[in-house]
Amino acid sequence: MDKRNQQIMTGNQAVARGFYEAGGLVAASYPGSPTVEILESAQQYPEVDAQFSTNEKVALETAIGASFAGVRALASMKHVGVNIAADPLMTFTQTPVRGGFVLVSGDDPGMHSSQNEQDNRNLAKFANMAVLVPGDSQEAKDYTKTALEISEKYAMPVMLQITSRICHSRCLVETSEREEAIQDEFPRNVPSYAMIPPNTFDKQYAMKERLEKLSSHNDAIRMNALKEEDGADTLIVTTGLTYYNFKEVEEKIKPVSILKLGMVYPLPEQWLKGLADKYKNVLVIEEMTPFIENELKLMGITCKGKEYFSFTGELQSEDILEGLREAGLTKEEFAVRSSDDKTEKHVTPRPPLFCPGCPHRPVFDILKKSKVMVNNDIGCYSMGLFPPFEAAHSLISMGATLGISTGMLKANRKAGRNTPLVSVIGDGTFFHSGMPGMVNLINTLHPEDNLTILLLDNGTTAMTGGQKNASTGKRLSEEEKHVDIPQLVKAMGIEDVQVLDQFRYKETSEVVKKAIKTPGLSVLVMSRPCALHFKIKEPVFQVDPDVCIACRTCIRTNCPPLRMKEYEGQEKLKSSIDPSMCVGCSICAQVCPVDAIKRPEGGKRNEND
Repeated sequence: MDKRNQQIMTGNQAVARGFYEAGGLVAASYPGSPTVEILESAQQYPEVDAQFSTNEKVALETAIGASFAGVRALASMKHVGVNIAADPLMTFTQTPVRGGFVLVSGDDPGMHSSQNEQDNRNLAKFANMAVLVPGDSQEAKDYTKTALEISEKYAMPVMLQITSRICHSRCLVETSEREEAIQDEFPRNVPSYAMIPPNTFDKQYAMKERLEKLSSHNDAIRMNALKEEDGADTLIVTTGLTYYNFKEVEEKIKPVSILKLGMVYPLPEQWLKGLADKYKNVLVIEEMTPFIENELKLMGITCKGKEYFSFTGELQSEDILEGLREAGLTKEEFAVRSSDDKTEKHVTPRPPLFCPGCPHRPVFDILKKSKVMVNNDIGCYSMGLFPPFEAAHSLISMGATLGISTGMLKANRKAGRNTPLVSVIGDGTFFHSGMPGMVNLINTLHPEDNLTILLLDNGTTAMTGGQKNASTGKRLSEEEKHVDIPQLVKAMGIEDVQVLDQFRYKETSEVVKKAIKTPGLSVLVMSRPCALHFKIKEPVFQVDPDVCIACRTCIRTNCPPLRMKEYEGQEKLKSSIDPSMCVGCSICAQVCPVDAIKRPEGGKRNEND
């Protein structure tokens, strides 16, 4: 193997590389962990048009349009993003695919960065799509290319299910040259591409037939890896990273045969039945739901799985060994857990923190002191739910805060309660799926309902790495089109819209508290940019310990550079600021009741201090 054709890649980078090598031309996505890097990596290839979209539905539709036009297309998103895209997806799967189409679903066993742990293999089956599951970066690249080939061969979209650990882990990947693959121009074939009755009736049969054709063809078998052991009475069936985790403990178990599935749906039924008949036991090892286990049982294959392995979280090698031990498959010397296996190593938890200078911090400090009911949304500001702020009280999904607050107000009104509510939503999330909820408010709220919406306009999709959104342009030096959020909200028919600089702490606090006490709908746009993404840093502040009264008011703003420490000649612990972390946001100085926090002599002041 020529080492010049090998690169160390993450799974995400490998997917982008596979798409490039397969002649892919259009990639679309909405940033969501763990798949953000796929599109960012695809952008390095000039042949590929790779852009983030307003949300996952628009990203999917963009890729659908490219596929319609005869080029290979990719849409990538995290697993819950597929829910947003489900409406067009469920109909697109009825049409015959022209340019190869792959939907990358970044599933998240263990919920490292997600609000749920849905297994999108189930959703792909529901949508009548084939599903490929890579186990490392090399497979991520190869399976992406195979998915596009299968998509064109069987005229169906294909899902590539890739999990968080595969997305971010690295290994050597063998690369190859790009091959072009462009179909003819989009045909004006209404029965095939306009999905309305009666056109859709025949499509139900077409979806069924192409899945049956694929499952009975060698394409459903060639991606599988089978290692049969002479004399073994047990067949292990697994897939993806779980296979490699199993290999780490294989020497500790009795002889078994192992089947690694590359395509988990549709499965080659006749081939699997013939294979399973050779074994007394079939054991399925898979993360999350018992998808493969259930598929085998539907074929009439007797098997076990989830009674030994967890239905939630990742299956690490030690988890797999414990399940195999319960199944009676470990060698005699490993049949009982050793004392070392039982040792639990305690790691002190480290909660996530707002960055130094984050414009969200003063907002949640104000909300915490206001003791108001807050419905939060998804973004960096989700951390307002955690200690030490604990200033928000609900979070469901992107853009949900506005609809949830609407329903709460209706319920409170019916129950005779008059509880003020606050909805917090970021600019990226507002564009993603918050706007319909905002429009819905116009004729929904009662005049006596009290809802304050805090729209945090930091100019970027910060939590996923600082990708642009529709409002980013106004903060760039070059001319770039952008959406003016206050004008947009006013155009929706909402009159009470104010723009605030949350680094003017006292002024912002007064306006927020007044809005909370005033019946009606208020929208307060917080206008400070993301300190990290826009690299904002001004002269630091310092504490005068002779003036500081150790009241800890500044500490309670929970800014990372702030801590209490001992000063020479001082009896009490006094506040201090780590100059290596301070970005000069000035919030601590503004809340100090005795003016003990200042910039050094000659330090340039923030114009908004």
